[in-house]
Amino acid sequence: MAEDGSTPLVEAVGVAKRFGPTVALADGSLTVLPGETHALVGRNGAGKSTLVGVLTGLLRPDAGEVRFGGRPAPPLGDRVAWRRHVACVYQKPSVVGDLSVAENLFLDRQPRGRWGLLSPSRLRRAATELLESWSVPVDPDVPAKELTVEQRQLVEIAGALSHGARFVILDEPTAQLEARAIARLFDRLTDLQQQGVTFLFISHHLPEIYQICQRVTVFRDARHVVTAPVAEMDHARLVEAMIGEARGLVQVGHDRPPVPADAAPVLTLEAVGVPAVAEPVDLTVRRGEIVGVAGSVASGKRELAEAVVGLRPRTGRVLVGDRPVRAASVPAALRGGIGYLPADRNSDGFVPGLSVAENATMTVADRLGPFGVVLPGRRDARGERAIADLDVHTAGPHQPVGELSGGNAQKVVMARALARDPQVLVLVQPTVGVDVRSKESLLGVVDEETRRGRGALLVSDEIDDLRVCDRVLVMVAGRIVAEHTRGWDEAVLVAEIEGIGEKDV
Repeated sequence: MAEDGSTPLVEAVGVAKRFGPTVALADGSLTVLPGETHALVGRNGAGKSTLVGVLTGLLRPDAGEVRFGGRPAPPLGDRVAWRRHVACVYQKPSVVGDLSVAENLFLDRQPRGRWGLLSPSRLRRAATELLESWSVPVDPDVPAKELTVEQRQLVEIAGALSHGARFVILDEPTAQLEARAIARLFDRLTDLQQQGVTFLFISHHLPEIYQICQRVTVFRDARHVVTAPVAEMDHARLVEAMIGEARGLVQVGHDRPPVPADAAPVLTLEAVGVPAVAEPVDLTVRRGEIVGVAGSVASGKRELAEAVVGLRPRTGRVLVGDRPVRAASVPAALRGGIGYLPADRNSDGFVPGLSVAENATMTVADRLGPFGVVLPGRRDARGERAIADLDVHTAGPHQPVGELSGGNAQKVVMARALARDPQVLVLVQPTVGVDVRSKESLLGVVDEETRRGRGALLVSDEIDDLRVCDRVLVMVAGRIVAEHTRGWDEAVLVAEIEGIGEKDV
């Protein structure tokens, strides 16, 4: 029961979830009261997404339980029952773009007429009534792909409510909206709340919490930390709850020498932008320097890094040394002297069925034998060297990477990034999902390689990753909003990442 005596609309009690050795949730507790808009916040990796998976019946918890209105949640296989309790509107659209709004609203349950045939007129009438009942100003005949992000979200909310759900999870709903659209969305949420709809609001933009939410729950390190009325959680206390005590687990690079002011640039970005994601950025990484880029998931930092290495179209110029790199070409970036470590090693970093040696030498296959033929002896020798240099714990160069731990697999991906002897490394989330020892080892490699004269652009959500950097830039909504030299204050940095100005902390 809630403290005010009302029965919570939604409860997660002691929810725990593991994925192999990774603890995604250790104590995922949450209580949402009827009719409120409740914020769920925490740094990336805090366990928010895992809890959403459990609350929506997509993940089975290893421990704990979910209750709706005081009663146990339905069995996982009963999707109809789950839809009557809860819906989630994600950042990525779940509508089918080539279908109309009406068809999306009644997907798999379209009204039928005579002899059981689909009835377009009944479909349109039902969709019109549904949209009007929830005051969603959208033409039911419009193809969903023509909707704005704001309209798409409202259509998805209306569709969820049509199943009977009165609890809607909003996952970063404002990430792709400009200010006026955010204001309109908040007005609609307030109207729906007055009609009895309850929201769980997940956002990295903390000022929005104070605009729209009544209570807030903070997760940190896969655990529930605090739940309190928003009015009782000022900015400083909220940031403190999210980051905890300054731990500084990783001490790598604490003795890095200053980068000489006359050090030559190894990577230069001249007005480099990512269409519809990031505004033009001017940035220089000097020889021997590690430049960090911090920001939320929706900040555009990852997309900027992917544009630099040729995975995305871009505007502006990228130069390695004084030589421009052709846009939207990964081979050109590799030939130009860029080494790349992607954000998701499992999908982009390695081929699990191939060996350590094969994965570590993918970018230099053309150097392992005459006429493009890979000589196994050369490949294995390179693999053994990478194993020794990066301290990869493996049975040998022939062991499949898919059999390694996350930390050792990440070291193999790092070896691949270094294989072509690049002038600059572009590293995205270099220590994601690895243990502390592997984290120290990987950051130690970055520290050592830059001391030898390479440069590094390190894009990360992890505060401990950023401690090794000589400078840290902060991105918010596709723009660089702040720059810090070594010795930055963690609370100030996190506040900037979350959209709170230093004066507010």
